[in-house]
Amino acid sequence: MLSAKRNTSTLFKILLILGFGYFFWLMLSITLEYIPFNPNVSFLMIKQTEVEHRPEYLYFFYTHVYTSIFVMLFGFLAILKKDFGLKNFHKNLGKLYIFLILVLAAPSGIYMGIFANGGILSKISFVILGCLWWFSTYKAYQLARQKNFLQHKQWMWRSFSLTLSAITLRMWKVIIVYLFHPNPMDVYQIIAWLGWIPNILFIEYLIRKKLI
Repeated sequence: MLSAKRNTSTLFKILLILGFGYFFWLMLSITLEYIPFNPNVSFLMIKQTEVEHRPEYLYFFYTHVYTSIFVMLFGFLAILKKDFGLKNFHKNLGKLYIFLILVLAAPSGIYMGIFANGGILSKISFVILGCLWWFSTYKAYQLARQKNFLQHKQWMWRSFSLTLSAITLRMWKVIIVYLFHPNPMDVYQIIAWLGWIPNILFIEYLIRKKLI
């Protein structure tokens, strides 16, 4: 029985690593589109109003894009809780993850949310997402300083579930467009909420069931 559980746990971790690796590579390829700086590629092509009339928009955009890819990687490695033979690897990665979100990724994401496509519903969702992302990460930081590591882990999982909204948002977009072919602005309104609410609900379920 114990052997079966151990094998199941090992298989789950392998699938988790493989799945994350695949989607991380997709996100990295999207990030690389914005190197070197070019305001006329990909997502920025539909944000020309902000690019032309709000000089600060590009600074916030690039800050968010360039830091989020590291946040995703650092967060994943940190929640594995492995030091990989390196002293304080988990602890140091956690610090980098928290710093990048609190100082750069979340604030820039909140700013971008104010100008999100899809109207007021999308804007509200992305701003709420950014605020929850910042708060859950700060809460995890506070609990670590208090050495309350059980709740620290739970809040880090909440934070990371919101970090993964960058991936799940795009997954939902592909599914919805493929199945229903809606208007592009309608898609933004839907995925703005679907990108993160199921994530956080799933993590809350796992926490309540004491699975994490």
